[in-house]
Amino acid sequence: MWNRYLRRHWPKMVVAMVLMVIEGSTLGALSAMLEPLFDTVFVKGQAGMIWWVGGAIFGLFLIRAVTSVGSRALLSDVSQRSSSDMQVDLVRHILTLDQSFFQANPPGALIERVQGDTLAVQGVWTTFITGAGRDAIALVSLFGVALSIDPRWTLAALIGAPLLVLPTTMAQRYIRKKTRQMRNQASARATRLDEVFHGISAVKLNRMEPYQMRRFETLVAFIRRAMVKMAVSQSMIPALIDVVTGLGFFAVLVLGGPEIVEGERTVGEFMSFFTAMALAFQPLRRLGGLAGTWQTAAASLERLYGVFDITPEIRSPALPAPRPATTEVRLDNVRLNYGGKPVLRGLSFTAEAGKTTALVGPSGAGKTTVFNLLTRLVDPDSGAVTVGGVPVSTLDLGTLRDMFSMVAQDAALFDETIRENVLLGRTDVSEAALAKALEVAHVTEFTDAMPLGLETPAGPRGSALSGGQRQRVAIARAVLRNAPILLLDEATSALDTASEAKVAQALSHLSEGRTTLVIAHRLSTVRDADRIVVIVEGEAVEQGTHDELLARGGAYAGLCRMQLVE
Repeated sequence: MWNRYLRRHWPKMVVAMVLMVIEGSTLGALSAMLEPLFDTVFVKGQAGMIWWVGGAIFGLFLIRAVTSVGSRALLSDVSQRSSSDMQVDLVRHILTLDQSFFQANPPGALIERVQGDTLAVQGVWTTFITGAGRDAIALVSLFGVALSIDPRWTLAALIGAPLLVLPTTMAQRYIRKKTRQMRNQASARATRLDEVFHGISAVKLNRMEPYQMRRFETLVAFIRRAMVKMAVSQSMIPALIDVVTGLGFFAVLVLGGPEIVEGERTVGEFMSFFTAMALAFQPLRRLGGLAGTWQTAAASLERLYGVFDITPEIRSPALPAPRPATTEVRLDNVRLNYGGKPVLRGLSFTAEAGKTTALVGPSGAGKTTVFNLLTRLVDPDSGAVTVGGVPVSTLDLGTLRDMFSMVAQDAALFDETIRENVLLGRTDVSEAALAKALEVAHVTEFTDAMPLGLETPAGPRGSALSGGQRQRVAIARAVLRNAPILLLDEATSALDTASEAKVAQALSHLSEGRTTLVIAHRLSTVRDADRIVVIVEGEAVEQGTHDELLARGGAYAGLCRMQLVE
């Protein structure tokens, strides 16, 4: 996955790699310079060489400083851009997924995927590309110097390396396991915070603060313990490298010490070799630590792959049918199960074009599911759903959804201005068209009294507005959308009498000339509908006008009597 994103920035990476090669090589050159420093300057006493050797060493440090800054700047830019691209692609992909995906994955968990997992991968990748490459090159140059001085000493220094294999493998597996658990709990933590903060009124009114804190503390404690165990496991690998390195130094001293004493090797050679191995110590420790750090990224990458591998089942057909000529809506023997539970059991009815059809019945009867089927948020298990005689499954999704405007009981507003909540990103709306929509929806009645007018922030989920105001903003959206089919889902049920009157007036104006489907529990709001469909347990048990259904004395008449008693 990362390769795909990094390939986009290969020119910068090539330049950065060249700079890292130069930076890493300076350590080898530095250790090599110590041989003439000791043998020529100190031992032989050629004082004039000290300026040349000292100048060369200073030059190496200067080159190292410049290349270090350049490579880190370039590679950090690549890492940030790659992470941002991944976040954008992940959100774009998630937005294409089916409604069932969002039912199984709460917002907090998805936020943690987009932010936490991508940032975890980015952090590790930044460490890798800015550290691993430099350290690997440094090790190659340093071991090159060591081998050129004495291969036997080099082998002696590495005598304990095989001891690292098994413990390192075990530590990596453990780190990956704990990281996976921690990321899952981090998603649960984000979900918990999202639910608590959005349900803060219920938390306070029900005095749930201690209960919610206990649940949150449990999650945080689990994450804390997992992170401590990960840190300990990650530190084990560098610690083992310390032991192996110490063993190697001891072996070199035992092997090379007598040779120096007997004059077979010069002090300069030993100091150059010893410095090369000492300078290799820190890069080796860092690379060892990266073995554990990589497992952290691998766990997050698994979670990201899991999302990218999910494909939507509801998508536009390869050869979509043309847009229907009429807006007649028909369901014919439609059946649908949710989680093995039947929701619709052979539902059939017709909503005539240009008329108002009301769907009534008890809660859970499947009325809202009808709207989801029409807009293809879900597909039926069997049966036909058509608009203008054209099956909705044969239409392009964009074309299909452009045919519908929806006003629901809970108007979905965003933490943006009222203007932006009405326009929803559209740039093709003139000020005159916007003003007309606001007037029709009675939005100007409350925005004119606000100091900022249309630029007033709506607040998170529209919390700065009342229920009636939010509904009127949603109606203004529908007016601007100007779709031929209008879906009203309990659009006035949660409003007070005054607000309901305003919203009902706006809805009446909006539904003129449109095919309108209304879901309502208040039967008084649908008595003037051209057709009323009574849905009970996923079936249409009665259809007709208000007067016809009352005269039959069936299910609809029973619902009316119940509301009259209430």
